[in-house]
Parts: sequence; C-alpha cells; structure tokens
Amino acid sequence: MTKPNTAFFKKANKNNLMLALLGVAIFVIMAIISPRAFLKPANLQGMSVQFPEFGILCFGMMLAMISGGIDLSLVGIANLSSIVAATIMIHFGGSVYSVLLGILGALLVGACCGVFNGFLIGYLKIPAMLVTLCGLQLFTGLGLAITRGPAMTGLPESFGKIANGSLIGGIPNTVILFIIVSVVIAYLLRSTVYGHQLSFMGTNEIASRYSGINNLKVTIYTYMASGILGSIGGILISSHYNSAKSDYGKSYTLLTLLIVVLGGTDPNGGKGNVLGVALAVVVLQMVSSAFNILRVNSFVKTFVWGLILIGTMVVSKIVESKKSDR
Repeated sequence: MTKPNTAFFKKANKNNLMLALLGVAIFVIMAIISPRAFLKPANLQGMSVQFPEFGILCFGMMLAMISGGIDLSLVGIANLSSIVAATIMIHFGGSVYSVLLGILGALLVGACCGVFNGFLIGYLKIPAMLVTLCGLQLFTGLGLAITRGPAMTGLPESFGKIANGSLIGGIPNTVILFIIVSVVIAYLLRSTVYGHQLSFMGTNEIASRYSGINNLKVTIYTYMASGILGSIGGILISSHYNSAKSDYGKSYTLLTLLIVVLGGTDPNGGKGNVLGVALAVVVLQMVSSAFNILRVNSFVKTFVWGLILIGTMVVSKIVESKKSDR
C-alpha cells in the first residue's frame, strides 16, 4: 500500500490555515459592517441550519473526486430521496414510525442511485461527468413525475424538528450531524483499506488494477456512499422546509464543486481533505450570508461562485506546474 504523501499533508495544512484565517476575516468584517444583521441570533441560527445541507453533499462530491471522477447528480439524488421519504410518511399517516420508514426509504434510494452511477462508470467505463449529469436529469425527472410539480407538504412536525431542532446544549441537530459525518468520512479515508484503495485508484487507475485492487468494487462503493450522503442532504433540506420538491437546492451543484476544490481536494483524483472541505463549507456559508445581508443579486452571487471556482483551479494548476518544473 502506498505511503502517506507528506507533501500533500503540508499543503493541506497550509490550505486549512488560510481557510480558517479567511473565515475569521469575513466574520470580523461583517461584524463591523453590519453587526445588527450579521450577529443577530436568527442569522447565526439560519447559517447553522443551512450549511450542513450542502456540506454533507460536499463530502459525496469529495469522495467521487478522490476516485478520479465527479458526482453531478447529488442534488437530483437528494430531492428524489426526500420525495420518496415524504411519500412514505404521508402514506403511513405521519406517525413517528412513518418518519423512520421515510428516512430508511430515502437512504435506500440514495444507495441505489449511487450504485446505478457506479456501475455505469466502473463497469461500462462511461465518463463520470456524463453519467452523473444524465443522472441529475433522470433523478430530477423521477422526482417531478412523483410530485407532478408542486411541493409535497403536510409532513409530520417531528420530521421538521430534525433540521430545525436541537438536542445537546442548544446546538442545532444539523451541526451535530455534520460533525458526525465529517468524522466518519475522515476515518474511512485515513484508517480503512477502502480509503487507501480509493486514493490509490484515483491517483493511478491502471497501477491500481495491476496491484490487485478491484477498481469496479471501489467505484461502486464510492458512488453508493456518495448517493447515501446525497440522501442525507436531501432529508435535511426537506426537513428544513418540512416539504419535498424536485427543484430544491438548484445552486448546490456549483456550490459543492467550489467548496470541494477550495477545500483542497485534487480535481484530478487521489487526494482529499475532510477538514479543508469542512472549513470551506463554513467560509462559503458566511460569504453567502454576507451577500444576502448586503442584498447582492442572486445572479451576481452565482457569477462570483463560478469565478472563484475557475480562479482556484487555475491557481492550483499554476502551482503544480511550477513544482513539476523544479
């Protein structure tokens, strides 16, 4: 098995430090510019509820990128899973058991969608971008066929408390879940055989195959895990609004790509940084909140996200080329 890349860890640590400093700077600047709006408990509560929704999707995107691929279908999986969960809860009368069945149904849908993506990518060798982009349309279309357009409402109050409630010391449930998912993903990547095989496959797929690693198995596991993370994100989104719809989180696809790259994950595969992604999630949430407070147009916001993503990749590519020339 390959040895840890110490150079990458040093780079990751620098990247994490820069993100942490950037987060502190944004917090201080907004606290000075608009303290009443930014530091208002309602705003801080809103941020803590929202960032885990796309933050958990980011970990799915990160796993796919480490494998050398990409998962553009995450938002579609999230919405389809939440719609299936809502259908189950409404069908069984909104009891506590119906909520549990709905969550299990959502997780199963996410896993199946991920296996579907992984099979097409790993077995049929169709490029991940094409598979998951088509998957986004497919899963969104299935969700639209079930709902026929309008949002599914009338979900149990207990389901809404998943994203809008708190259990431990007033800390929102969403934050606790985000931390748990972060720890689990970090453990999988750094302390399991699967994590090392995933990194090796993403670095060099051919060498991975000749070293005895079952690339198909790793690919299916990776996209299945990504699909499950997508379904968890979908549960949080639908719980936040206490409804389910096929077009929730439209902007999350670009946002997850931006966060994962900004967090230190190599778009070419092989390397990922859980802490970096978690920090990037928090930083981008603060930037988004600042845009809302400053009343920046949503189209301008999307333009800025795209500009930052392109800029990050260009800078990363320039740094890598300079290192290779030495």
